[in-house]
Parts: sequence; structure tokens; C-alpha cells
Amino acid sequence: MQLVKIAAGVLNQTPLDWDNNQRNIRDAIADARAQDVTVLCLPELCLSGYGCEDAFLSAGVHKMALRVLAELVPDTEGMIVSFGLPVQFRGALYNTACLAVNGRIAGFVGKQHLAGEGLHYEPRWFKRWPAKAHAELEVDHVAYPLGDHLIDVGGILFGFEICEDAWVANRPGAALAQQGVDIILNPSASHFAFGKQDVRQRFVLEGSRAFSATYVYSNLLGNEAGRALYDGGAMIASAGKMIVEGPRFRFANFHVTAATVDVEANRMNRARTASYDPQISDAPHHIVRVPFAYPVAPTTRNHSQLADWEAGPHVKEEEFTRGVALGLFDYLRKSRMRGFVVSLSGGADSAAVATLCALAMRLPIREQGIRATLEKLGRPLPSDGWPTGTAPATANVPTPDDLVGQILTCVYQATRNSSQTTRDAARGVAMGLGAEFLEFDVDDLVQNYIQMVSTATGHELAWETDDLALQNIQARTRAPGVWLLANLKHALLLSTSNRSEAAVGYATMDGDTCGGLSPIAGIDKAFLRTWLRWMGEVGPEETGPLTALQIVSKLPPTAELRPSASEQTDEGDLMPYEILDAIERAAIRDKLMPLQVLQQFEVSHPDVSRPQLVEWIERFFQLWSRNQWKRERYAPSFHLDDENLDPKTWCRFPILSGGFQRELAEMRAYAAQ
Repeated sequence: MQLVKIAAGVLNQTPLDWDNNQRNIRDAIADARAQDVTVLCLPELCLSGYGCEDAFLSAGVHKMALRVLAELVPDTEGMIVSFGLPVQFRGALYNTACLAVNGRIAGFVGKQHLAGEGLHYEPRWFKRWPAKAHAELEVDHVAYPLGDHLIDVGGILFGFEICEDAWVANRPGAALAQQGVDIILNPSASHFAFGKQDVRQRFVLEGSRAFSATYVYSNLLGNEAGRALYDGGAMIASAGKMIVEGPRFRFANFHVTAATVDVEANRMNRARTASYDPQISDAPHHIVRVPFAYPVAPTTRNHSQLADWEAGPHVKEEEFTRGVALGLFDYLRKSRMRGFVVSLSGGADSAAVATLCALAMRLPIREQGIRATLEKLGRPLPSDGWPTGTAPATANVPTPDDLVGQILTCVYQATRNSSQTTRDAARGVAMGLGAEFLEFDVDDLVQNYIQMVSTATGHELAWETDDLALQNIQARTRAPGVWLLANLKHALLLSTSNRSEAAVGYATMDGDTCGGLSPIAGIDKAFLRTWLRWMGEVGPEETGPLTALQIVSKLPPTAELRPSASEQTDEGDLMPYEILDAIERAAIRDKLMPLQVLQQFEVSHPDVSRPQLVEWIERFFQLWSRNQWKRERYAPSFHLDDENLDPKTWCRFPILSGGFQRELAEMRAYAAQ
């Protein structure tokens, strides 16, 4: 029996924030040391940050990463720690993991498979390291091994699969296993998406089983660079069994998940496996040997750190809540802004955004307390103003409600077309959240614009002839006032458009799309309505429900831009949101043409007539094609799943196109038969 205490560290890093990143790493190493950890795996590119984008192509970034590494290596005295950083070698840039042992660098391992789809653009910056290739990297006149190799540290063999390496069919771990690898470290930067943790669990478990090794998975945490969210979720598995899983969506700067494993048990399991075929001669891997004396590992029991909600019936609702709340919290503090401003209409979308802002304060307070939350936000601590050591423990300590009121401002902006129902709903939501609530009456401004244009053009604007223009001017007139308020408060103005609206352009540019961040533009309206009902009746386990949302969730979605007599609703203007979202998935995610969508829907929606389906499908494809320019101008949004429409990171489409004219004609001809 050879017991070793190992750990996976998750880190909340920021691209190019060298001092912050180094501090988080140093704190994680110190925490691991305090837990008697010997081996610590840290995330991919944790020194520089993963989301550096084209800054990776700056020589200064690579040089600084090596400098920061050199400053951290002494902290590994008595330990084995892996760091992630970009390395330039022979005119190319590589994504590498550096293993430091007992205060010295043992070597660098290059990533063999680069993530180049969806959010990831690694081939733009990095070259893949060839399998079986070995070289030497010179750093400050010292040569270190660089390549596809194992590192023998005191008789225990270490190998790497770096993030994407574990997601491909020809995983490097298979070749490592043939060399008798004992511990595989997987430093990752794996962005959050609904249900993705299940996939990670499978490859970690299967890697540990098939390779008869201990598998250590670490990940980034939080909103690193603006769009991608990272949920953490460290894992340690051995011989096909999950030993420990770390918590997800923490608001901490770092978290260390540790476990004690028996290296000998995996070796004996491999020896008993008839299919194990070791490569003894002509081994493809160079083995770097480093002396190390392992301390006696504690025999304490390993405990899972999963929250109860992860096994509950509302995992997607919980993930959405925690992921977006964490994203908002990090965006606020990393952008050094002082709060949020939301134009609250009384409808589902703005209510959802405001609720998520409030949860972005309440959840970290529940996790780490009010003082730590204030400190992270860069706000004055409660003891400020008292002589050192004399402040009472409760001096000026705000409550969670106080902090939400300081951070979140909601504004209801009325015109003559606004109803008392939505006004009351907006006020109820704001009061229920503890937010500051303001009301602006912008009707005179709207009428002034209408009169100004009517006079100048000699054309009296009327609903019968100018419906869309009259709707849009109301939404646009609401923008300057909330921008002014956000500027005065040094706050982030949040856009409230959702993905369903983005797909068909059902939004007013420079109106309801105005803002510096669009937190729900990555989620569909049908799910938002489900989530609002859940929030109004159940809510996350830490806070419970917000009953004020029950009124909002029962109201039919409406832009309230036409006179009340028209009884305007969003679904009346478009189609039922469940249908719209289903067409979007078929057309955009699955890349089906109009006729294929119709044929699919005639099976999946037999209760809807063919002419109605044709009308809705044609409307979707036409609106989608016309409104790519709007999607190009949306404020940054959070990535939540593989149905994202963000053209900058996920779903590219030409601004000018043929608009599927031939394909729609083909569908109409088929439907007429």
C-alpha cells in the first residue's frame, strides 16, 4: 500500500491579471499544504488566464508567464504542483502544463488536441504538440524537458491529458497507460453548459478505469473573461470509482478538493487485467526522472463535497441560477463597477434579470458572509472609520437586503400604453428583491419625438400606417434616461433581451437591447418562464422562493408598445414561444432546411395544421435572416448551452444573405401538394 494525498484546485482567474492570478495560485498551494496534500493539479493556462484571446500572440505574455512561474515554483517545496501556461518554442506557441517538484521545475508537457469549435479558438493561437515528440525548452539558460513524456517522481509515474485531450477518441491516456502511468493530471478550462458535468464525470471515471490510474481533474471557476462561465467541479477518481467531487459555482477565489489514494491498488488492478499490454521495448514516451520522498499520507476518509441540489429534480434551474448569478457577480467586481441598473417592465425577462442580480448578492453572502462579499466587491468594509481594533463586530454591518438595495436599481418607464398591471408587477418584484425602485414617465418625450418627425416630414404618424416605427420610438426613448442613471451610479446597465427574441429580431436596437451586458441573451423564453415559476414557488435551497414573481409568471408576455385596445402579446406578434424555440433548435442548432423542419414538425406537432406550421416556419426563417445585424450588435452575453446565437463566439451567419428564398419556396410547394 502506498498512500498519497492528492488534490485538484479550481481557480477564479482573470486574463492578464498576473498579480491576482498568482495570489490565487499561491493561496491554493498554501491551502493544499495545510491539508497535507502532496500532489496538486491546477487548471489549464492558470498563470496567464485562459481567455487572453489574441494577446496570446504577444511575446510579452509568454515571457511574463514564465516570470510568474519562476516566482511560484519555490512555493512547491515538499510538494508536486502542476501549472498551466503558454510556452513559445521554435517559433510556435504551445499550451503546456509545467510540473514543479520540491521547489524545482521537472518539465513541461504540451497539449496534443486543441479545442477549435464553439467558444474555443485555440488553433488560432496554439499549435498542437505531436504525440511521441520530445525536446528541451531553455528558460533562463536552463534546459527543461518539453514534450509528450511521463515524469517519474520518486517512483510514481505522472502523465497529462490537458482538457480537450480527454474529450477525443484517441486520448493520450491510452498510450500513457501502456507505460504504466500511476496518476493522470487533467488541468482544464472547460466552460459551463447545462448537463456538461455529466460528460466530464464519464470521461474522468472511464479514464481511471480503462487506464488503471488515479485521475485528477481541475477546472477554472467563475466568469473569467466576460462570456464563458466556469463551474469548477474538481474530481478525483481511481480504478473506475469516483473518490471525491468538489463543489460547483462557488464564489471563492479558489477551492481545493483533496483525497487520499492508494497507488499500489491501481498497479495491482492493472496486473490483474488480462487485456493490459505494456510496452516494454521501444517505449514511445520519454520518462523524466525526479527524486522525491513522499510523506506518510493521512488515512482520513474521503468525503464528497456535492450539494444536495445536484441530485434534486430541478438541476437545470439550479445551474442556471448559480451560473448566471456567479457570472454577474464576477462581471461586476472585475469590471470595477458599483452596481446594476435594470429597466423593469413588469414582464418576465426584466424580472428574471433583476432577480438574478439580487441572487448575485445573496448567494455569495450565504456562502462566505457579508464582510467577505463586500471586500470582493471593493466596497468599504463595515469597520471603516473606526480606529484600529476598536470597531464593534456589528458596526454598520449591512444586511443582505441593504446590500441588494445598494447594488441594484430598477426603473419602470411608463408611456400612455403602459398598464397599471405591469406597473404594479414591476414594483412588487423590486420590493420583493429589496432593490431601489424608481419610476420615469417618458410619454412626453415620446410624443415630442413623434411631433418633431411629423412636422419635419409633413406626415402625421399614425398607428394605421406607422405601427412599427411608433412601437420602436417608445422603446428607444427609454434608453437615454437609464443610461444617465447608470452613469450617475457608475453601474452596469443590463439589457433584458432573451435568445428567442434575438433569433427573430423581436427587440428594438438602442431600445430594450441597450446595455453593457445581456445576461439572458443565451437562454430561451420558454425556459425563462419555467424558471420564473420555479423561482416564485421553490427557488434555490439557500434563499427559497420569491413569491412576488408569481404574479409576473402568470402575465402573458407583452411589449406593451401598442395602445391597450390592441391587446398586444408577444406570441400574437410571433408564434407560441415553445414553437419558436423548437424551430430555432431545428433550424439553427441542427441546421435543417425549411422543408425538413416542416416534415419533422408534422410528426412532433400533429395537433397543429400544416398551413399554420408553414406560416410559422416561414416567419422564423425570414426574421432570422433579416435580423443578423441585430445579433451582431447585442451586448456580451453568457454562454449557457450549445444553442447559443452569439455570432462572436458560437453561431456565425452572414449579415446579408439570400434569406432561404428557394428553400422556403420548396417548402410551400410541398405543403400545397
